[in-house]
Amino acid sequence: MAKRSSLSIRIVEGKNLPAKDITGSSDPYCIVKIDNEAIIRTATVWKTLSPFWGEEYEVHLPPTFHSVSFYVLDEDALSRDDVIGKVCVTRDVLTEHPKGYSGWRNLTEIDPDEEVQGEIHLQIALLGSEGARKLRCRVFEARDLARKDRNGASDPFVRVRYKGKTQESSVVKKSCYPRWNETFEFELDESATEKLCIEVWDWDLVSRNDFLGKVVFNIQGSQNVQQEEGWFRLRPDKSKPGVDEGNLGALQLQVRLRDESVLPGSYYQPLVQLLCQEVKAGPKDGKFPLITLIDETTTAECRQEVAINLVKLFVGQGLAKEFLDLLFRLELDKTDEPNTLFRSNSLASKSMESFLKVAGMQYLHGVLGPTVNRVFDEKKYVELDPSKVEIKDVGCSGLHRIQTESEVIQQSSQHLQSYLTDLLIAIAKSVRTCPATIRATFRQLFKRVEEHFPEDKHKNVKFIAVTSFLCLRFFSPAIMSPKLFHLREKHADARTSRTLLLLAKAIQTVGNMDAAASRAKEGWMAPLQPTLQQGISQLKEFITKLIDIEEKEEVDLLKAQTLIVKEGPLFIHKTKGKGPLLSSSFKKLYFSLTSEALSFAKTPNSKKSSFITLSNIRAAEKVEEKSFGSSHVMQIIYADGAGQLETAYLQCKCVNELNQWLSALRKVCVNNAEMLCSYHPGVFKGDKWNCCHQKDKTGLGCDKTRHRVTLQEWNDPLDPDLEAQLIFRHLFGVMELMREKYLELLMEKNEKVLLSQSGDPQNMDAPTRLFQVLQDLEDAHRAALFNTSAFADRDKNSLLELQT
Repeated sequence: MAKRSSLSIRIVEGKNLPAKDITGSSDPYCIVKIDNEAIIRTATVWKTLSPFWGEEYEVHLPPTFHSVSFYVLDEDALSRDDVIGKVCVTRDVLTEHPKGYSGWRNLTEIDPDEEVQGEIHLQIALLGSEGARKLRCRVFEARDLARKDRNGASDPFVRVRYKGKTQESSVVKKSCYPRWNETFEFELDESATEKLCIEVWDWDLVSRNDFLGKVVFNIQGSQNVQQEEGWFRLRPDKSKPGVDEGNLGALQLQVRLRDESVLPGSYYQPLVQLLCQEVKAGPKDGKFPLITLIDETTTAECRQEVAINLVKLFVGQGLAKEFLDLLFRLELDKTDEPNTLFRSNSLASKSMESFLKVAGMQYLHGVLGPTVNRVFDEKKYVELDPSKVEIKDVGCSGLHRIQTESEVIQQSSQHLQSYLTDLLIAIAKSVRTCPATIRATFRQLFKRVEEHFPEDKHKNVKFIAVTSFLCLRFFSPAIMSPKLFHLREKHADARTSRTLLLLAKAIQTVGNMDAAASRAKEGWMAPLQPTLQQGISQLKEFITKLIDIEEKEEVDLLKAQTLIVKEGPLFIHKTKGKGPLLSSSFKKLYFSLTSEALSFAKTPNSKKSSFITLSNIRAAEKVEEKSFGSSHVMQIIYADGAGQLETAYLQCKCVNELNQWLSALRKVCVNNAEMLCSYHPGVFKGDKWNCCHQKDKTGLGCDKTRHRVTLQEWNDPLDPDLEAQLIFRHLFGVMELMREKYLELLMEKNEKVLLSQSGDPQNMDAPTRLFQVLQDLEDAHRAALFNTSAFADRDKNSLLELQT
């Protein structure tokens, strides 16, 4: 049974932040760290003390993490960014709130003695016989210590204290991965209550030494332990609450921890097979569809999550189109009024919306990217609503004559028409780049709606059904919030946001295929009417071509299409000359990561050269900043043709891009059998590694790899076992509600059925079989949990009992 943990993080907003700039304002942003490793950076919100971010992230991580911290900083262009304060939420706090931790938290002042990180490798031994016993502490090494010096490292040494006596190790210069291999001995006083304390410090020549963390052991309670060895997490020197009086402002957060115990895939096969059989069979006369039972017992707050997991499950089974087609038919059976079709947040609507994001994000970037980038780059003032026109924002034209309101609206109309025209042209040309699965699904949707509303007066409904998803639920949200769809790295300013909102309104109007209704509702959109009418005709023609795909063509396109996991420009390290790494430079290339290899080219459109085959990758990790004097460098360790390990160094432009690339690489290599457990976060310079000073270039790494720390993206590789587990967890949680609903529906039809927990599955109807499968899975979970707990209790490491 595998343990999976994930953190759902939403950074909502801040308030009452202190002013850090001479203008009386600040430019705040957040850094999110998990156990002191930076994972996320929000966008900067300029010139405000009450920033709104509204950014959401999902982080997969080992279940052994300890805390998640949110640092609020003020961005400065010319000097070092100012730290405003932080909020720390421990794993224990998150465990106490299974439905998520939500609310405002006051920012606290940052205490250097609290900002510790890393682990230390120790051996504790009790020597000799009674009356002449000694306590021996052997200090081997440490890893991932805090960087306290300007050179991006520390000069660590160890101080060991017991019974009033203190001994110190040697100082290891310029390393956060020091190796001491030193031994310290003390006379053991079995009656003493004093504890053994091992502290790590950063040595400084001029100023006072900096505290790096400590480990404390209760020796009195360890008389039966002769020798223990292991890695220990360094702890803060003290636990004072910090300045928490609200004078540093507050942060509104939503954080939810989920721990999943995932069984081997064979346990989930009965559930997956049952759901697939239901989808393949489709609606049956006189039978109550299992999918409808799931839909009607799923609350609005968790419908999105259920939809995502079902979509991913059926994508993995090759039944996404069939699943969505079943939902379309069930939704149509309940709909008599075409104006309400797919307008609610039903399971059908949420599933189709999720499917477009899972299968079409690359397509969305290709269609919207150029126009959105143009809006950001040009920063034109665009406003059509007379009540919102601000002449002062436009400035002067001609001979210093202020523009009139009508002139501003006319000019804005021209800008918006230009953006809308470019976007409609991009959509019209995108038929061949649209993924075959999306085209085939839209074909089924178009067909089902046409069959349900065959009347001539409803001739537009089948087109609107397609655009209600493509335009209203896919394109428009991405135009309004480009950062959330990774179209841009930063949030738009107020002027650009308004332009994007008006452009999204225009696309929605075209998608609704009723320009007249839009004009009646918002008369100030009248200047766009000719472009909107033309756009409606273009969109109809586009949809007609989009759904014109036969099953054979669909299969051929699916085979021909290469799944691109991630792509974009990176800087690759180039060594000057042969031999040890002495001097270096970075060259900009365009990289593309597929399910088979990491490739590069000089430009996005030039021929790609295969760089690294994914099966040869052994690790993807960060590089210490001091190694190249540059931030955001990652390393890919891979085996060459002869089986020798090589390392490629790639530089990203920001911490988010770095973590996105690392996540993508780790996820596509998740099944590689020879992934490394350790690596060197530095580089080999001269005759040694600059991180730990080892001279053996091929020796074991000095830090542990972090394969399981990843950011969730819409185009993540599928994880069938996890998706089946998430669906099981939800269905088991509402199983009693499903029973009641099913019995209620049977009573309405005057039918009888035996909802037993045993019997021949072949004689059970689908809901009854589902209840049996869910109970069997729950029993398997309990048995696995019992065996795991018994094993853990039997082999509990006594070393943990030593530490206080």
